[in-house]
Amino acid sequence: MPKIDRDGIRIHYETHGDGPALLLTHGYFSTSAMWQGQVEALSRHHKLVLWDMRGHGQSDYPEDSNAYSEALTVGDMAALLDEVGAKSAIVGGLSLGGYMSLAFYRAHPERVSALLIIDTGPGFKKDDAREAWNKRAFDTAERFEREGLAVLKSASRERSTVSHRDASGLARAARGMLTQRDARVIEVLPDIKVPSLVVVGADDTPFLAASDYMAAKIPGAKKVVIPSAGHAVNIDQPQAFIDAVLPFLDSLPRGATRERTAP
Repeated sequence: MPKIDRDGIRIHYETHGDGPALLLTHGYFSTSAMWQGQVEALSRHHKLVLWDMRGHGQSDYPEDSNAYSEALTVGDMAALLDEVGAKSAIVGGLSLGGYMSLAFYRAHPERVSALLIIDTGPGFKKDDAREAWNKRAFDTAERFEREGLAVLKSASRERSTVSHRDASGLARAARGMLTQRDARVIEVLPDIKVPSLVVVGADDTPFLAASDYMAAKIPGAKKVVIPSAGHAVNIDQPQAFIDAVLPFLDSLPRGATRERTAP
């Protein structure tokens, strides 16, 4: 399977189909395999780019804790678009993947033609809320260090079947990528200037208010709440997810993401 080299760290990715680029990022301690049920539909008219974040799945699990961060993840996403020859892309993801998509827009707005934000929170404006989130992330890291991949057996359905080589990368990713250091991502929401779709499962209680907030703050954003779905909305209700996403993709101007970088 193809990989890109990021300063000696190999990042796994795969592409499907052709057309405007669509880069999707999985959630924390999931992998690119979480999108398998949507590959056929989403690659029919797009070049679908899926990948494993560092410390996850088939990507490398660097031992250096400094190799895990929001900035490095955003850099990985930019390198992936370079690798597949896309100047810009529809950028989206679920949970941590959605947050990283917003962070990518903040860093590279010129490379984003549209945003697809799924079961995601945009971060926190208040320090105490961010500190509480970070404490949970550190607790998760410690649990992976204590119990290893056995932690996944008690996780949600889409995460209990994922494949990782060991738990060390997940622990370091929790500390370096899941934690948040400031309010820069949430503060960019009113400045987003591309078509945006917010999708959330009706039963994903912790993320309902966050989805309402993003839909209200992002100018012109559309929101879809999918019944009988939890945090992994695309796995809980795969057809309803596709029925929500395809009309949004079909509504986007063609050609904006067809440009290629020079060889």
